Amino acid sequence: MTSPYPDPFMTPDPQTVADSRVMDFARHVGLGGADYAALHRWSVTDLEGFWGAVWEYFGVDAETPYDRVLAEETMPGARWFTGATLNYAHHALRAPASDEAAIIALDETGGAYEVTGERLRAQVASVAATLRDLGVRQGDRVVGYLPNTPHAIVAFLAAASLGAVWSVCGQDYAPQAAADRFGQLEPTVLVAADGYLFNGTAHDRRQAALDLARALPTLKAMLLVDHVGLPGLSANYPSLAVSWEDASTRVEQLTCTPVPFDHPLWVVFSSGTTGLPKGIVHGHGGVLVEHLKTLGLQSDLGPGDRLLWYTTTHWMMWNLVVSTLLTGATTCTYDGSPAPLNKPDILWKLAARHRVTLFGTSPQYLLGMAKFGIDPSVHDLSAIRAVGCTGSALPASAYPWVRAHVGDRVQLASTSGGTDVVSGFAGGASVVPVWAGELSAPCLGVALAAYGPEGLPVTDQVGELVVTRPMPSMPLYFWNDPDGGRYHDAYFSTYPGVWRHGDWITVTGHGSVIVHGRSDSTLNRNGVRLGSADIHDVVERLPEITEALVIGAEEPDGGYWMPLFVVLAAGATLDDALRERIRGAIRDGASPRHVPDEILEVPAVPHTRTGKKLEVPVKRLLQGAPVEQVVNPGTVDEPALIEYYARLGAERRDRSA
Repeated sequence: MTSPYPDPFMTPDPQTVADSRVMDFARHVGLGGADYAALHRWSVTDLEGFWGAVWEYFGVDAETPYDRVLAEETMPGARWFTGATLNYAHHALRAPASDEAAIIALDETGGAYEVTGERLRAQVASVAATLRDLGVRQGDRVVGYLPNTPHAIVAFLAAASLGAVWSVCGQDYAPQAAADRFGQLEPTVLVAADGYLFNGTAHDRRQAALDLARALPTLKAMLLVDHVGLPGLSANYPSLAVSWEDASTRVEQLTCTPVPFDHPLWVVFSSGTTGLPKGIVHGHGGVLVEHLKTLGLQSDLGPGDRLLWYTTTHWMMWNLVVSTLLTGATTCTYDGSPAPLNKPDILWKLAARHRVTLFGTSPQYLLGMAKFGIDPSVHDLSAIRAVGCTGSALPASAYPWVRAHVGDRVQLASTSGGTDVVSGFAGGASVVPVWAGELSAPCLGVALAAYGPEGLPVTDQVGELVVTRPMPSMPLYFWNDPDGGRYHDAYFSTYPGVWRHGDWITVTGHGSVIVHGRSDSTLNRNGVRLGSADIHDVVERLPEITEALVIGAEEPDGGYWMPLFVVLAAGATLDDALRERIRGAIRDGASPRHVPDEILEVPAVPHTRTGKKLEVPVKRLLQGAPVEQVVNPGTVDEPALIEYYARLGAERRDRSA
């Protein structure tokens, strides 16, 4: 795919580079004259030197020291910082200044309140003591059914301080969908809120919380959060219920239990579109050093900075939002719709009011702002120095809009990673140029490559995203996978000893990374591999198109059907003229090979609850696979769409019969 912007879209000025934390780190390790590319080469060539330097630079405080940085370099099964004992919560709670905001709680009404460092430590100590009294011990599981508010952060840090294992999901999940996750963990305590805000409505989740509790027979207790002011959540569970007010207002001494470096910290779940979601287990130490690097170096966060990244609690970005605390920066929580009907620019307004320095969002949000003519620049966004973007590939067309409506010197940091490593593989850095439609560089410590058909690295060619050396935040294991078979098959069955992530990427000659889409949903026309993201990018630039989804489906007779589904903007009509405009845009912006066989109007595109298009499930539905074998409706943002696409496939097969 040819970019309409062949030159760097933005180049950082020399002073920004010199003042950055990543260059300060380079000076710390004796590479003061090096550029980012040289620093990255060292970081993946000398893993022990690099990760040991991250430990030292950020002053990791271990109860007992490590014997060796990387005792065993195998994938899976690398052993990092052997012998060390520490606690993630200790590091998250030591950094915030006592009298400064550690957390700013925001919501879609525009309301806000601050939790200072001193108050955060006191609340965590109180909730930890409550959990201990309820029988929570090291290794036990504590789960949250919560919106993105400070309560979730406090509950997580309290559990982590005890050495308990945390997991959380948002309250837009149905009780059964939440139970599909939490039931695997056999939790001891459930922390649940009475409801959440979304699009001008306080959604009552009292009954859902009780239904979830009934589905978790191992529970000893519930902590009940009065978030939206609905009474009576504890009525059916008087012996199990403890109010958040009682749990969080005790006067207690904060202590954090030292645990081994690879002791489980949290379980994050895959989207679970087919079968039960996979429970991915990460450790205290791996998350600690990875997030210090990601947020402290790649994102250049430190004391005085403020991060606002729109997320829900079941998306891995929530985990990074919490880890902002590790750097001494302030993190913002947000409860509500990213663009409420009556206040579509509320996030920008809040970012201006609270002097946010790093604003994080998704491609669909930025594209939606542009399509609907919303202008963030009516607010004072002068504090924003970077806009982070993840969830899918950010098309090149979004870059001029950010420059025009957010700021002409704002760094646009498109990032790609995964729940699997709860971090990024490639993204932005304040010291490298930004190329429109491209991720600026591989992240430090990530030995990223694009593997061609022969299983060797290629440059300026589409290949499989692989990581050839271990990262500290790679999963410890999958939950309920005693022999490690599911974990191995998920990442290491294609290239033994090499992590295959499942994305098509191009590593460019100037060092950036282009993401083309999932390799398991590859379009393969006459033997030519095509990335779905390349087509989505082009089509979604058109003002008549709100969203697009392209599928390549093999057919029983050996044929290949490549339809493009489009969601139209208000007032648009999919007539022959628009179809030809779409085809022409794809020919010019991608290639003639990318032009679909058909262009069909649909009411919506289905996504996972973290916003990823359901390309493979839709493909299988169109091919006639039974719904129950394809996707769990509870994991889909609009479950009714599953039947819709299944009917489309059935109707086409009937016509072909």
